[in-house]
Amino acid sequence: MNVIDHVRDMSAAGLHSNVRIMSSLLLTMSNNNPELFSPAQKYQLLVYHADAIFHDKEYRNAACKYSMALQQKKVLSKTSKVRTSTGGAASNLQAQSLPSEIEVKYKIAECYTILKLDKDAIAVLDGIPSRQRTPKVGCYSYRTFKLLKSVCSLKNKSSLFPLGLLSLSVKGAEVASMTMDVIQSIPNLDWLSVWIKAYAFIHAGDNQRAINTICSLEKKSLLRDNVDLLVSLADVYFRAGDTKNAILKFEQAQMLDPYLIKGMDVYGYLMAREGHLEDVEVLGGRLFNISDQHAEPWVISGCHSFYSKRYSRALYLGAKAIQLNSNSVQALLLKGAALRNMGRVQEAIIHFREAMRLAPCRLDCYEGLIDCYLASNGIREAMGMANNIYKTLGANAQTLTILATVCLEDPVTQEKAKTLLDKALAQRPDYTKAVVKKAELLSREQKYEEGIALLRNALANQSDCVLHRMLGDFLVAINDYQEAMDQYSIALSLDPNDQKSLEGMQKMEKEESPTDATVELDGDDMEGSGEDGDLEGSDSEAAQWADQEQWFGMQ
Repeated sequence: MNVIDHVRDMSAAGLHSNVRIMSSLLLTMSNNNPELFSPAQKYQLLVYHADAIFHDKEYRNAACKYSMALQQKKVLSKTSKVRTSTGGAASNLQAQSLPSEIEVKYKIAECYTILKLDKDAIAVLDGIPSRQRTPKVGCYSYRTFKLLKSVCSLKNKSSLFPLGLLSLSVKGAEVASMTMDVIQSIPNLDWLSVWIKAYAFIHAGDNQRAINTICSLEKKSLLRDNVDLLVSLADVYFRAGDTKNAILKFEQAQMLDPYLIKGMDVYGYLMAREGHLEDVEVLGGRLFNISDQHAEPWVISGCHSFYSKRYSRALYLGAKAIQLNSNSVQALLLKGAALRNMGRVQEAIIHFREAMRLAPCRLDCYEGLIDCYLASNGIREAMGMANNIYKTLGANAQTLTILATVCLEDPVTQEKAKTLLDKALAQRPDYTKAVVKKAELLSREQKYEEGIALLRNALANQSDCVLHRMLGDFLVAINDYQEAMDQYSIALSLDPNDQKSLEGMQKMEKEESPTDATVELDGDDMEGSGEDGDLEGSDSEAAQWADQEQWFGMQ
């Protein structure tokens, strides 16, 4: 075993600091005495030296050393052609033991990507012939090309991962045709074309067809109970506004894999929004035990704080999640929502825009931004955004409802809002957001009987806290106090933290019994003083979390 073999073994053992020193010394010796090492040995030393520098996160220096290694490889290739006729099998064996030139190029591209030099990374990857691309290089090419949206150069590279092409808006049929040879040559791979079709629908924002396609895949015996497929299905249900099925699929996925982290931030958000805060707290604690180096558990805990009206703490937790993963859409949305509720609307807008950039087909990103515009009286900006979504993604129940929501803010466009909501409910009678907005409109017009009929129809196939509470409000308006009380009770059973249901119930009790109302009022005053105490504690907590947020440099 020679000295180069020792350096290789140290590198394989992870002794990077030792490798860096040893290889540096040996390379200096080689420069001073070119005959000391063969071209092949010098190539190996340069690669091991660059690997050690890369491990120390000196990426610009590492890219330079890897490039020197490639230059040395060219020298080696020229000399190897001369020696092949005399070296025979020994020369071939030595060539096979050398570090892969493709791997070196991959490392250079990785350095450039970390340094935000994406065009340089693409230039390096482009220099790798298609037939020589390993799966790792192909997947890395996808991630790099995604950053620059280089569709034209990608279409000719069918060796890239299909999702990379789909994310760049290449048509699903085109991607499927590129992979047809692979599908036909490998047994039990007939599902791949369907899988590509499903993700093409997702990237096009066609959620309903994506759901149907993934469901057909999930029913196949070879793919049944696949966790990744269930998480994908849950995510598309969520994007389509079908909270019930989204939660159901997330629950199935985590039952199959107790260590699942992917998608749990969305699951935690949905559970918190539905009022299941105790379950959210348990979920967050479980994920922290699995890993606190992922964004998901921080987002889940942040959602718990947000829906507990502890916005400063939610802001800190969202900032921490972004530190761990700057591409976490859910973390950006959490922090944006916390900033908005704290009155820091312009900062919130920045976070919602970044979320939109990362997930252009997720409507909740646009909804957050529209809410910010409306909060700052920017109705014109909100209307422009809503119209853009409507034109880009088409007239579905969600886009119609978003546009109607903005129209409701302007007295001039009330009738247009009503027409849009009717169209949305014609497409999806059970779409909760559309039902809520239509009920709000009917309440303004004092059409209580019509509102009661709408809400009863919506509650026939689902049970939702907001819908039950609104039905209670409508029933109070027509003096049906007994059933109103029942509806408020149901709403509170679904979400014990729903303050509006509690207020509606207390108000109705006071109106029913003036004598009791006096006693009730005294009790309320006592409760109010307790709440003030909580709020004081919340202020001190806000200062604490603000300090911690400043520590993380997120303000």
